[in-house]
Amino acid sequence: MQISEVDTAGQVRVDHDELIAFVARIFTGRGLPADRARIAADALVYGDAAGLGSHGLANLNKLYLPLFDDDRVDPAGELAVTSDRGAAAVIDAAGTLGLWTASAVLDNAADRAQRYGVGVCFVRNATHFGCAGYHTREQALRGRIALLSSNCGAQRIARPPGGRYAMLGTNPLSIAAPAGDAAPYVLDMSTTAVPTGKIRQAARRGDPIPSGWLVDESGAPLTDPTALDRGDGFPTWLGGSPETGAYKGYGLALAVEVLSALVSGAALGPAPEAYTGSGGPTGRDDDIGYFAMVIDPGAARGDSAMGPAAAGMFATLRACAPVDPAQPVGYPGLREDEKLRAARSDGVAMDFALWDEVRKVASAEGVEPPTLVSGSNEVGA
Repeated sequence: MQISEVDTAGQVRVDHDELIAFVARIFTGRGLPADRARIAADALVYGDAAGLGSHGLANLNKLYLPLFDDDRVDPAGELAVTSDRGAAAVIDAAGTLGLWTASAVLDNAADRAQRYGVGVCFVRNATHFGCAGYHTREQALRGRIALLSSNCGAQRIARPPGGRYAMLGTNPLSIAAPAGDAAPYVLDMSTTAVPTGKIRQAARRGDPIPSGWLVDESGAPLTDPTALDRGDGFPTWLGGSPETGAYKGYGLALAVEVLSALVSGAALGPAPEAYTGSGGPTGRDDDIGYFAMVIDPGAARGDSAMGPAAAGMFATLRACAPVDPAQPVGYPGLREDEKLRAARSDGVAMDFALWDEVRKVASAEGVEPPTLVSGSNEVGA
């Protein structure tokens, strides 16, 4: 029997470091080297710790372990630079686990940026990297500016505005930058209205979704989240309908496709294979492409003036008088940083269903589950 603190929302709290160690043990048990496993575990736990549960532990047994089971990931594969032009390189990720790969290629880009001011890596044969913001944030904490984007390989679930066939994935991107002593600026977004993980979260809870997340074949709004995985619900683009700016999200998705996949030689979403059946989803997220760019401000500018300027810029934003005093002005990354700090000190909040899933994975993989934060309420063994 284990003891856990249970909050009013019906959640347990799991020790943050224990949770990372637990996930790392799972990954090393699947052949991932220990150093990679630690980074991958940190990236996965970040999703729950920062309040981005759609990209957290819920995906361990639903996304990442199946990659190992289906031999769609090479745990010990080596990244190979296939073209090197100094500031820019093309990298074959060799099917390595994206939770580690994304950080590794950003580190490669950072090394180039230290020499040239900017470093760029175009990556093919990659796998799902989890929260893009985790990887870019790590660079921002070291005083750098980072951009990371990813297509979805040949997975096609979203249709061009006015189009009949699904041609693209959610194509996420993140940009992060330091903000002095404050939390780094971290923009982390899908180019669709919401990431698919958020829709699947609602499906697991049995909750309807807001109008505007999915549409049916005719373009009518859907509130049933299960339509996504049935194949008769299509994600909408950031911006909503064509009348309200869907071309912006669609255009960003194509920009991600060009930078992440077209240059690197990864699998493309827009391909003739999409023209099958009724226009529903086709392909799967193998041979994903990344675009990873790091700017070293000191090397690029030749001075250290950006640091104080960034601190002043983000401090000025936060000092802006709010319309509602209860809702102070912030910036992307601030809320996630606050949640992350709380999770590290008080434990990662997890609902009972997810905690039960974690314990089932622990049992199946033959490892001890993570330690829960002590409290007065009991949760079954």
